[in-house]
Amino acid sequence: MSDKHLSDVNTLRERARQHVENGAVTEGYNADREQVLRLLNESLATELVCVLRYKRHYFMANGLKASVAADEFLEHATQEAEHADKLAERIVQLGGEPEFNPDLLSKHSHAQYVAGNTLKEMVYEDLVAERIAIDSYREIIQYIGDKDPTTRRLFEEILAQEEEHADDMADILNDL
Repeated sequence: MSDKHLSDVNTLRERARQHVENGAVTEGYNADREQVLRLLNESLATELVCVLRYKRHYFMANGLKASVAADEFLEHATQEAEHADKLAERIVQLGGEPEFNPDLLSKHSHAQYVAGNTLKEMVYEDLVAERIAIDSYREIIQYIGDKDPTTRRLFEEILAQEEEHADDMADILNDL
């Protein structure tokens, strides 16, 4: 049994009426909101940079094995865009503003935008970027812990898909 107590209904109702302007952020929010917003915006930048890199690779892929890789590039670009949307939505829920300024994206992104000239270079750079995202998101999950379960779950969902992306890129790289 936990040492934590549950609030009675009247206390819950009373607290809900305080600071209503904060929306989803209640007094029970235990994380450093500014730090979480910074991490979310950096992750948003990472996802958007990955969308752009994957889209470039989709259009630039050529060679005998290009169609398999191109299909993966396009699928991953779509999924990374979905991640970006979810991150932006969470930023707004926490009272922040999602940063979409193109001049700041590569500066704030954890992953670099490396174009790659050959199919093998493209796949390699995508795998490197996925590995960066995996480590980054795993650290963010550990940092957040139980202080913001909603944001933690969001990162856990994204992390699982990033691991799938890395596995896909590793398989393709091994075939090249």
